[in-house]
Order: sequence, then structure tokens, then C-alpha cells
Amino acid sequence: MVNAMLILVAILACLAFIGWLIYRAARRRAFNAHTIAYAVAVLTGIFTYAFFLSMELPQLVKILVSILLGAALIFLAAYIQLRRRPRQS
Repeated sequence: MVNAMLILVAILACLAFIGWLIYRAARRRAFNAHTIAYAVAVLTGIFTYAFFLSMELPQLVKILVSILLGAALIFLAAYIQLRRRPRQS
């Protein structure tokens, strides 16, 4: 039941994301690459989480820990990159 709900939420999020892209294009506003990449990553994470919920518990724990560790490393890398200012030539 939880798996079906997560898949439903992921599908609705995909539709909302596509609608947002169309809305922004219709208003002729620029897209930020990091915003698009973040939204795609979140949607992919929701689908991945829904898929892994259907797996066995010991394997699920290992995978969720690896996903959380990967997310922490991604946020750490983004934080470090944000702190560094590009050098002016």
C-alpha cells in the first residue's frame, strides 16, 4: 500500500514538474540548470525509494543507508562548492 502511494506521489510530482516547465516556458522566463537538476534528482529519489520499499528488509536497510550517505555527500559537495568563489581573470 505504501509502495503504491509513493508511486502515485512520484507520478503527480512528475506531472507538476512538467507543468511548471511549461508554465515557465510560456512566461518566457529563464531556467536555472541547478533548479532543474535538483527537481529531477528529487523525482528520481522518490521513484527509487518506492522501488526499494518492495524489497526484503535487510537489503532495504543497506540500500537506504547507501542512499542517505550518497545524499549527504552530494549536499556536502554542493556546500563546499558554494563556499568557493570563482576567481576573476
